Amino acid sequence: MTAERVARDVGATPDAPAEPPSAAGSDAVAGSDAVAGSGESDDLRRPTAEAATTTGDARTDDTDTDDVVRLAADAAVHAGAPVAEGATTDVDLPSDDEGPSVPGRISVPAPPGAPFPRPPHTRVFTIANQKGGVGKTTTAVNLAAALAAGGSRVLVVDTDPQGNASTALGIDHHAGVASVYDVLVEDVPLVDVVHECPDIPGLTCVPATIDLAGAEIELVSFVAREMRLKRAVDAYLAETSDPPDYILIDCPPSLGLLTINAFVAGHEVLIPIQCEYYALEGLSMLLRNIEMIRRHLNPDLRLSTILLTMYDARTRLSSQVADEVRSHFSEEVLTATVPRSVRVSEAPSHGQTVISYDPASTGALAYCRAAAELATRGANAIDERTAG
Repeated sequence: MTAERVARDVGATPDAPAEPPSAAGSDAVAGSDAVAGSGESDDLRRPTAEAATTTGDARTDDTDTDDVVRLAADAAVHAGAPVAEGATTDVDLPSDDEGPSVPGRISVPAPPGAPFPRPPHTRVFTIANQKGGVGKTTTAVNLAAALAAGGSRVLVVDTDPQGNASTALGIDHHAGVASVYDVLVEDVPLVDVVHECPDIPGLTCVPATIDLAGAEIELVSFVAREMRLKRAVDAYLAETSDPPDYILIDCPPSLGLLTINAFVAGHEVLIPIQCEYYALEGLSMLLRNIEMIRRHLNPDLRLSTILLTMYDARTRLSSQVADEVRSHFSEEVLTATVPRSVRVSEAPSHGQTVISYDPASTGALAYCRAAAELATRGANAIDERTAG
């Protein structure tokens, strides 16, 4: 690297003679040459060099040399090159942890409408749709988080062997962790496998582990195998002095024995429907299965809620699907719709729900509106039944 180039970078005139650099300056210049080979050093150094020329103070030759050292060190840090020994930098680099993700228990703002009305008895929701990718797990964890942020006590039961709901709630679910598998197969009481969510007070979870993948085969020989989760939930509610206001059961994307257990254990069915055509095709099959469960195994089961997810207001298809669903299920479809949101997709990678990851995002606000509507609808329905 020539002396003229160094002088140009620090704002001196090209014709001014440059003093021989000191030992520290030589190291820094060598480091700067190494960075220059990457083709990025000119752009990286220029903002710092311009800032150095706007201080308004006359500089001595020694000060210019110090600037060269600092300049080369800054460029080396930005480009990932090693910094010369003794060189310092004042540049604040962005942290990987910047953003809404904060480890540990954090303060989640109360959603609009909080505190939500609390039901007189525990409402048990089965969140199901045999079609994958419609937002079942996302809806389960974010509705649970929004309800808990609104002052309710919520338990999420993860019955999907993938354990995605457990991941989103920050619950460890590696092999060997006490989970819903132990409840279904080993008759472990539900209270012994409940874990607290680290982010939101009032939110708990029964995790799922990979062991659950073989549970359907193991349960084949069990008597009343469809009733095992229901018995565990009923025993938990009877023995717990302070039962939760809501239990949300997240189902796998199938209609197997795990999903049947969830239907039998639930009182209400919540169906997330993606605003696309294929989601409508699978809805009729799901409704037939719910009716079959209601007739033979759980007469108290009813479809109470439908939530439209992945809604894109820019497309005519989303509006058409939403209008079609609302025309057939006007009482069950929530007014709130969940739009496509990058924040909703990012949150599980941080072990959080979108409610705690970015409470001001469109996805978080949509789930808060849905939770408020869910809580209010339930309270109104209970009041109407009581009055009647």
